[in-house]
Amino acid sequence: MKARDKVKAVPELLEILDAARLRGSRIVFTNGCFDLLHVGHVEYLEAARSAGDLLVVAVNSDASVKCIKGPLRPVTPEGERSEVVAALHCVDYVCLFDTPDPLPLIELLRPDVLVKGADWPLEKIVGADTVRRNGGEVVRIPLTPRASTTGIIERIIGRFTGNGPNA
Repeated sequence: MKARDKVKAVPELLEILDAARLRGSRIVFTNGCFDLLHVGHVEYLEAARSAGDLLVVAVNSDASVKCIKGPLRPVTPEGERSEVVAALHCVDYVCLFDTPDPLPLIELLRPDVLVKGADWPLEKIVGADTVRRNGGEVVRIPLTPRASTTGIIERIIGRFTGNGPNA
């Protein structure tokens, strides 16, 4: 299967997840920008996948990333970010979302497990109440130290201009 075949529109993904539920699969959901994929993303997604049978990753649309990260982001367009995330062995499906947060998607997809980084306090995790109310669980995964998209961008700027950190 090609990576792009794992990127699904929400209506098609709903059908896939309904069929998976009938087979007894435990569905795991997480989301993020995944602008410049790095080892922290890989380790996080591998850990997320271990929480169930099927991992769905919702990737923020370009418009959503701009709202969250500012006008210079994303560096990589949404179609490419989605396909790169989908290429990871631990990811079963990817979908895009265009809302400020993934709550509408979480309510629609009804995952059994919602995963976020441990940097998020439980009470701030969007969708946690919804998932728990439906009998699911919320899992917080420790982040990989010193692995961040912002850090990569700063390192690139520093090395190529001589002005940033790690120049």
